[in-house]
Amino acid sequence: MGAGVTGLLTAVEPVPAEALSGRRLSHLDVLESEAVHVIREVVAESARPVLLFSGGKDSAVLLHLARKAFWPAPVPFPLLHVDTGHNFPEVLAFRDALVARLGLRLVVAAVQDSIDAGRVVDRPGASRNPLQTVTLLDAIAANGYDAVFGGARRDEEKARAKERVVSVRDEFGQWEPRNQRPELWNLYNARHSPGEHVRVFPMSNWTELDVWRYVARESLELPDIYYAHRREVFERAEMLLCPGEGSRPRADEPVRELTVRFRTVGDMSCTGAVSSTARTPAEVAIEIAATRITERGATRADDRASEAAMEDRKREGYF
Repeated sequence: MGAGVTGLLTAVEPVPAEALSGRRLSHLDVLESEAVHVIREVVAESARPVLLFSGGKDSAVLLHLARKAFWPAPVPFPLLHVDTGHNFPEVLAFRDALVARLGLRLVVAAVQDSIDAGRVVDRPGASRNPLQTVTLLDAIAANGYDAVFGGARRDEEKARAKERVVSVRDEFGQWEPRNQRPELWNLYNARHSPGEHVRVFPMSNWTELDVWRYVARESLELPDIYYAHRREVFERAEMLLCPGEGSRPRADEPVRELTVRFRTVGDMSCTGAVSSTARTPAEVAIEIAATRITERGATRADDRASEAAMEDRKREGYF
């Protein structure tokens, strides 16, 4: 595959009731049904929901689920992307093409605007990923969003494994795991006090392998960089990083051209590639089935800062 956008999400068609009668739901059917149920329930209880959309695989799947939840009506809420200014160009191109094709409203909250306003301080040579928290919370407050859908999964990282499907954030946007509500019998409570909001994770029970099998089943299109391609990279801390804004190789870090793909597509400064020959969702799924390290553990430098790096950021209001 070449660089850029290979295509867009496919049209959503509801499954006829007669096709479901007399058969057992597959594992992916159950996950899809649960996610659609969560989306519908939270939207019914919320005044101003929004869906976090970066153009990555998890947010692309989440958007597809949201379209299914309300088909044939349009998605009844906007998309929100927190742009660090150091995102992969291929992912931004995919994001913009998809939003234009589907006629969705996209709100872009730029970290650079937060820097210019003095809300956060950009440290030369450091990742902008931690700076997203202030930008995200400012966007939530400015737009009055009370329910924020995200594509996070419990298998990604141990702090995310503590999350409820519907997770309450206090008036400062902060997360306290001991104050979360029980979700017995799959009952979800999106109520909150004025000034608070909820983060909602309909894909909590999915795994990375589930995501790729679903991408294959639904014929979903993703940015090309999720599949094997030739790219210039350099090695740092046992990770393959791409030269670019925010990730410049040092004198002792030679740049090589290798065949790689990305398991996750965050900020370029802290997102590493993996050596791979997988060029289709089915081939990626085979690779994922054989790995024992999550995509964040294998390719995200920001999660390696400490054992509690993700939890510390989440407590401050991170995704």
